[in-house]
Amino acid sequence: MSAQAAKKEPAADAAAKKDAGKDAGKDAGKDAGDGSGKKSKLPLIIVAAVVLLGGGGAGGYFAFKPKPAAAGDAPVAADEKGKEKADKSDSSDKGSKKGPPLYYKFDPAFVVNFGGEGSARYLQVTVEAMARQQPILDTLKDDEPAVRNDLVMLFSSQDDSTLMSAEGKDKLRGQSLDVIRKVLNAEGAKGSQIEAVYFTSFVIQ
Repeated sequence: MSAQAAKKEPAADAAAKKDAGKDAGKDAGKDAGDGSGKKSKLPLIIVAAVVLLGGGGAGGYFAFKPKPAAAGDAPVAADEKGKEKADKSDSSDKGSKKGPPLYYKFDPAFVVNFGGEGSARYLQVTVEAMARQQPILDTLKDDEPAVRNDLVMLFSSQDDSTLMSAEGKDKLRGQSLDVIRKVLNAEGAKGSQIEAVYFTSFVIQ
């Protein structure tokens, strides 16, 4: 090998090493650049993920949140319900409302002999009939003679065991009511309008 060739070889090696050093520097710089880029992009990715999650949560909340009633709907519904209740209450009151009780007193009181033939027992009883309409009491007054006749017959047919007990007296009141209604019905009136009969005095001798 000549001295000139020997000189060229070290020069070529030096050039090759220099080029290799440059390439290594470029690769290192590229790697460093890539690493710094990745590091700089990471916070942005995290922020974007948080924003997406937050947006998704808010979207879900508004999607499943119960819709508020439109303004005026609830008050209108409440008013309608209150009106319906009031209407029902008014109608029921009208249907069930009764007038004040009115009384017709049979005067004088009834005095009858009871206990069968030959008995010396006497019953004195004051009777009052109750209704809520004056016209039926006016009719009862007109028919009082017929009513008194039938009541006298009823009272005189009783016995001691009936008249001395509370149950017997209550039973007699019911029978007296039936007698009054029967007479009124026979005269074409509504006997059912006489609602009750009361004994305001009851004396046995």
